[in-house]
Amino acid sequence: MSHEAHETNEPETPHLDFAGTTPYEDYVKADVLTHLQHTLSDDPGEMVFLVTTQVMELWFTVVVHEWETAAHALREDRVPVAIDALKRSVLELEALNASWKPLGRLTPAQFNSYRSALGEGSGFQSAMYRRMEFLLGEKSASMLVPHRGAPRVHAELEKALHEPSLYDEVLRLLARRGYAIPASVLQRDVSQRYEPSDEVEAAWTAVYSGDPGDEVARLGEALTDVAELVWRWRNDHLVATRRAMGSKAGTGGSAGVAWLEKRARKNVFPELWTARSHV
Repeated sequence: MSHEAHETNEPETPHLDFAGTTPYEDYVKADVLTHLQHTLSDDPGEMVFLVTTQVMELWFTVVVHEWETAAHALREDRVPVAIDALKRSVLELEALNASWKPLGRLTPAQFNSYRSALGEGSGFQSAMYRRMEFLLGEKSASMLVPHRGAPRVHAELEKALHEPSLYDEVLRLLARRGYAIPASVLQRDVSQRYEPSDEVEAAWTAVYSGDPGDEVARLGEALTDVAELVWRWRNDHLVATRRAMGSKAGTGGSAGVAWLEKRARKNVFPELWTARSHV
């Protein structure tokens, strides 16, 4: 068939006539998404704040999915599947972190113009962000309290609290691969916050002193990429908040910048960072 004949057989317009909603709408639910914005002030900047926050929640959801996929794969010793999920989450974390750009230049006056609309609302009340933190090993039963009024959300968080974190699954894998992970780490109460271990640091030192192409070493680098972007997220949050409200108390009764500064000083997967001093 000639190129000209092929062109004449092409439809001039895509299919436009559907019996109900479009297949795109059926799949994406765009009409639902674009009608979830209900601003509470007359300030035009509130729309940007609200939509950006909603976009962050969607990225949290994707990242949780990837980390749960990775954790499940590690339980089954499917390390390449876990690494692929972690690498996807790195790209998603980059997009998530870029969400601070629309908010990172807010002046105090601009933020104050609609801050009262938040009432006692605060980002630390985000259930999906809390699931991200739990997967990183930042467990805290007290963080379930704000969600007691939402039974489904509370049940999901409680389940996540008592499940091994992503890092717990990594350390169990290292033990199965012959690295000396102590029983106190392997049998710890996974509903508690993970605390660094000298023995785990030594295990990562051994990993990084060996073949860099080994899949456990590649897993360590994928985790380090994740940890770096989580650290950048926390720092970008800190800078945006400091710029918008200085050192004032945060919404929802938090300590604001002081609380964020404390969070920003903490490393995710701590021994992956400290082990590097011994290689």
